Amino acid sequence: MTQSGGVQSWCLGVTLQLILAAFLHQGFATVAPPTTAAPHKDPGRPDKGNYHVYGVNNTACLLASMGLQLNITFSSVSQNKTLQEVVNLQPNITKSSGSCATDSAFLQLTTDSDKTNLTFFFTLNTTSNKYHLSEVSLSAVRPDMKDPFSTQNNSLDYLQGTLGYSYMCREEQTLDVTQNLSINTFQLQVQPFGLNGDQFGAAEECQLDEDDMLIPIIVGAALAGLVLIVLLAYLIGRKRSHAGYQTI
Repeated sequence: MTQSGGVQSWCLGVTLQLILAAFLHQGFATVAPPTTAAPHKDPGRPDKGNYHVYGVNNTACLLASMGLQLNITFSSVSQNKTLQEVVNLQPNITKSSGSCATDSAFLQLTTDSDKTNLTFFFTLNTTSNKYHLSEVSLSAVRPDMKDPFSTQNNSLDYLQGTLGYSYMCREEQTLDVTQNLSINTFQLQVQPFGLNGDQFGAAEECQLDEDDMLIPIIVGAALAGLVLIVLLAYLIGRKRSHAGYQTI
C-alpha cells in the first residue's frame, strides 16, 4: 500500500498544479495594462445602453449594446497638472447617429448636451468577409479642462467579427485608443454589417469570455482525472495486497 499512497500523493500534487495554472492563466489574461496617470475618480460600473443606426428604408444597419467608460487624460485648470478622469456614458442622455456603406459604417454617440462626441468606425474586408473596429475619435469639453479635448486613432484592429455575425464580449475589456484615451467596455455586443432586421446575428465571443468558460472545464477535468487515478491506485494496491495474502 506504500506505493499506492505515493501514487495518490503525486496525483494530488499534479492536479493542484493544474488548477493553480488555470487560475494564473485567467489572472494574466484579464489584467489590463497600467496607466501612468492616477484616476480622478471612480464612477462605478456604467449602465448598458442600446444604440442603433438606420440606413435605407429605415432598416437597422448597425446595432450596439454596451456599457462604456472613458479614461481621459487632460490638463486640469484647477489643479494645474495632468489628470486622468473616468467618465461613464449615461445611455438615458446619450443620442446615437451614424451611417452605413457597403464596406464601412460608423456609430456616433453624443452626450453632455452635445459637449461629448464619441465615434466608432468599422471596416469590412469584402474579400474575407471579416470586419473590425478600425477607428475611434473623441471630442469633449468639460469645465476643468484647460483646452477642449480631441483625440483620434484610425489604425485600430479591435472587435473583430464575421459578416452576418455579431461580436460579443461580456467581460470587461479595455480598448487603448491613444495615449490620452482608453475605453472600458462592459457587456458588449455589436454588429455593424449583415443585419437581418433589428436583431443581432449569432454571436462570436471574445477571447476573454472563452478563457472565463475554460477555467471550470480545466478544474473539472483535473478533479475527474484525480478521482480516476486514485481509484486505479487503490484497486492496484488492493490486488497486490490480496496476492500477498495468497502467497503466505
